[in-house]
Amino acid sequence: MPLTAQPPSLHDTVREVTDRIRARSADTRQAYLQRIQSAASQTVQRAALGCTNLAHAYAAAPSGDKIWLREQRAPHIGIVSAYNDMLSAHQPLHAYPEWIKASARAAGGTAQFAGGVPAMCDGVTQGQPGMELSLFSRDVIAMSTAIALSHNVFDAALCLGVCDKIVPGLLIGALSFGHLPTIFVPAGPMGSGLSNDDKARVRQRYAAGEIGADALLEAEEQAYHGAGTCTFYGTANSNQMLMEIMGLHLPGSAFVPPGTPLREALTREAARRVLALTHGQAHYTPVGHVIDERAIVNGIVGLLATGGSTNHTLHLVAMARAAGIVINWDDFDALSAVVPLLAKVYPNGSADVNAFHAAGGMGFLIRALLQAGLVHGDVQTVAGPQGLWHYTQRPVLRNGALVWEDTPEHSGDPAVLTTVATPFSPDGGLKVLQGNLGRAVIKVSAVKPAHRVVEAPALLFNDQHELQAAYQSGALQRDFVAVVRFQGPRANGMPELHALTPALTNLQDQGFKVALVTDGRMSGASGKVPAAIHVTPEVLAGGPLGKVREGDVIRLDADRGTLQALVPAAEWDARQVDTADLRANTVGMGRELFGGLRHMVSGAEQGAVSFDWNPLESR
Repeated sequence: MPLTAQPPSLHDTVREVTDRIRARSADTRQAYLQRIQSAASQTVQRAALGCTNLAHAYAAAPSGDKIWLREQRAPHIGIVSAYNDMLSAHQPLHAYPEWIKASARAAGGTAQFAGGVPAMCDGVTQGQPGMELSLFSRDVIAMSTAIALSHNVFDAALCLGVCDKIVPGLLIGALSFGHLPTIFVPAGPMGSGLSNDDKARVRQRYAAGEIGADALLEAEEQAYHGAGTCTFYGTANSNQMLMEIMGLHLPGSAFVPPGTPLREALTREAARRVLALTHGQAHYTPVGHVIDERAIVNGIVGLLATGGSTNHTLHLVAMARAAGIVINWDDFDALSAVVPLLAKVYPNGSADVNAFHAAGGMGFLIRALLQAGLVHGDVQTVAGPQGLWHYTQRPVLRNGALVWEDTPEHSGDPAVLTTVATPFSPDGGLKVLQGNLGRAVIKVSAVKPAHRVVEAPALLFNDQHELQAAYQSGALQRDFVAVVRFQGPRANGMPELHALTPALTNLQDQGFKVALVTDGRMSGASGKVPAAIHVTPEVLAGGPLGKVREGDVIRLDADRGTLQALVPAAEWDARQVDTADLRANTVGMGRELFGGLRHMVSGAEQGAVSFDWNPLESR
């Protein structure tokens, strides 16, 4: 393993933000650690079960496994998987359970498929009613993970999942069982197809009416063509980056393609490794200790250094809170000011994640951040005692054996992956905006400097379809700020509005000054148009975005971090927040089942979660 005898000094801002988070989280973190400590067993977890309970637990197990399970000495792995064969990213997971079981037996343990969790595809539901279930699926996945592990027979867990809400949900659920060692096992990206730039151009031409649906479908099929994760750097691939830089993957496993011997070897090794982390072993490493304040800061830094998904301004907040750690958007903003952009992957560049991986990938990135003192190296990880330095290596097969080697010293493609000394941008490109419209986040790493300040009249829309209709009618040939309201988690589940990107990009390319302001989400693929998203409080919760009237001049200034309706203060204060008939959001496509979650959900800056983190205090 790599090693640095003298780790570099931690950057002052990174230290200050970490200390601030630690102080803010002191009570909740301590309560969490006490809870998982009390849940940990001094022997195998299933030893606490009665005979009837045990017999049920392994009634269908192979006879050889039953011997080990009955004797209550060998550790037992619970497999929690998001497998389905509609999601290309999750289809490869089909083979994993049998690999894991065989590997566990060879290492002196056992494994069972503990449970499956739902996994929906935002690419399929984009712009459709089903997208209104997407954000809430994260919390359903967390609860499903808890159900899978609730039998109390497992000594460790392997979480199999990749895409947008799935990895955050799996981690939130796993952290409820924070006394268990847990490793996340990915599937890897599909092979490169139609380039992301070409795909975006085809979508823009379709939005402009220049080509028909047949041509669009042909292009989309060339882009999304096989097993594996979509290759642009959206939320799914940001998830994989996070699991690696937060120490929950085996080193270098995030972007190894599916269907390769190396991917299978890494999956089998995950079973062996998690058994070595169980209670009673030399390096007991529960997941609740891996995810601490330092790991969360490392995750934020990784997100900023790679220009990752804005969805993680929600998900990281929720994942941290599941471990008793309280973060907010000011932490993202402060770190973004000092963390340089080191990767140019679509939508922040033209390359895809396969090119990023080939250029040196996570090993190169993490080493650059460690050497600059921008991440904590002295963290617990599933890889071993050298902390994050393990993750400066990459896995390879040598004569059929899995080994780790140092990542090459130089980037394989400096146009895709670079160093702190020669960054693509001096900052992380994620900013907090605030003003009389509330608080919002904006991702500017793909927005040209000339478009980062927009001052124009507001046009109001109560859903994305209204905006699309206005574009198709030719009513948007002008400078404007599109204010899309009633898109927050309480209003309709906070669907992504990524389907608006082609139309708004076309208008910007025609020379109009355009911007989007919304209490909804954009997507992990937020692109060239300035978009103030996640405006909090949302309109349905009385947020001031609901005071905007048609024609009000809105100023979005990403440079100064402001979001303002240029309306006299007395007039603004006297206005009432608009209301709307949202009954259509509550039924159909399963939405009627999620009314309770819409009622309970917190604001975007609080992670948009439906959980009561302090149930004893609220009784």
